Amino acid sequence: MSDDTIRLVTIGRMLRRRRRFLAVLAVVGALVGYGASVLFPPRYTTSASVLLPGQWEERELLTQVDIATSSTVVDRAAAALDWPGVSGAELRDQVSAKAADGNIIKISGTADTPERAQRLADQVADQFVKFAARIAGGTTDSKTATGPEALRKKVEETNRRISELADAADPGQTVESVQARTELEKLRTSLEEAMTKLEQADPADPVAGMVVMGPAARPTGEAPPTRTQLVVAGALLFFLLAVIGHLVAARASRRLRTEPEIAAALGSALLGTVDVPADRRGGHRPEDRGPRARIRRLLGIDTRWDLPAPQVSGDEAGRRIRYRRVCTRLRSQLPSPRRLLAVVPDGDEIARRAAEQLAAEARSDPQLRVVQVSVDRPVVPDRDTESGALVVLSAGCWTAEELAGIAEACADAMHEVVGIVVAGMVRTRPTRTDGRPSDEATLALAVHGHATGGSA
Repeated sequence: MSDDTIRLVTIGRMLRRRRRFLAVLAVVGALVGYGASVLFPPRYTTSASVLLPGQWEERELLTQVDIATSSTVVDRAAAALDWPGVSGAELRDQVSAKAADGNIIKISGTADTPERAQRLADQVADQFVKFAARIAGGTTDSKTATGPEALRKKVEETNRRISELADAADPGQTVESVQARTELEKLRTSLEEAMTKLEQADPADPVAGMVVMGPAARPTGEAPPTRTQLVVAGALLFFLLAVIGHLVAARASRRLRTEPEIAAALGSALLGTVDVPADRRGGHRPEDRGPRARIRRLLGIDTRWDLPAPQVSGDEAGRRIRYRRVCTRLRSQLPSPRRLLAVVPDGDEIARRAAEQLAAEARSDPQLRVVQVSVDRPVVPDRDTESGALVVLSAGCWTAEELAGIAEACADAMHEVVGIVVAGMVRTRPTRTDGRPSDEATLALAVHGHATGGSA
């Protein structure tokens, strides 16, 4: 897997073999999402629309959006609402605005109830219109009136004052009096020109003409993320993280899968490959009957998912031929008497079954004694009557470091690794019953007889 591209077939195999584990993780994620929805109360959002008459450029609309959510407008809305314990700083996080088509500013308010959300949106929109009108000089406050009508009144009053000053000036023909009357006439002319331009200009300021397009609608549903969305998001997040974690772990796996890599790690030659029929227990887990093993079996994580599906094997005779060939190679390269240790990594169920079948097929020539060795702290029995060690293991289960440790343990016990046998799990075809004893029964009797003879 570490050197292969992750394909859809790999993902499909992982989903099929880890479906129970992934389903449990999805349920856990859904519970986490539900817990998050309990911690965060539901929120409701509604919007009020403000119409801006006239022609507006995009940057001008963005400016009005900023004004609508400014601290001044929100603080005014907070003061008008007068909610206990709620300040303008807190409301700023609950208010948003955006420019829509048609010169419309949509002001949204979010609160914990539909009524409060509606009041918040309406109040912010109202305060925004008032504040914008005040900036433009269109407020109805008489104390701060600076609109066009007020300016006209100021101009008329100034003209009257100029006339009074001109009449009160010295009627003589002195240089000072002539200059004073000239300056007053110039001032009158400037005021008249300014007034003419003011009358020619559009008296209706678009900012002063803003209008709220009705009250905000009372929300009927929660604002996202809702409780349902959080539950679904939690389940989906945990599911995706589990899938990604499986793929990353398989991609980074350093377990050896090919026969040349295994032979190089153990420093010996490959004598052959043998097949082991699949059974219900699976082939790559130790015989552990504790609660942890039961939980792993319940979740479906007691077997490897990244190994290819077992291929369909031929008949029993074809499988036995593979074992006989291995025995023949051992007889050809070892002198008599041929006694070997069949070293099996602890936890490799396929290799253990293959070693037992190999011992039964050898029929004491060579004589094989099956021993299981821990890969964490490998210890091989000291050399007695055996003339070497035969390592039996399955591919895709062990790293180069673990296999090197087994080889060193064999060397420490004065055992030479004379060969390697790689076992693989296969699926068998249904057999017909014709009254004759099956090959499996024959092998079982052979193993039993070998074990009895060894104990004697």
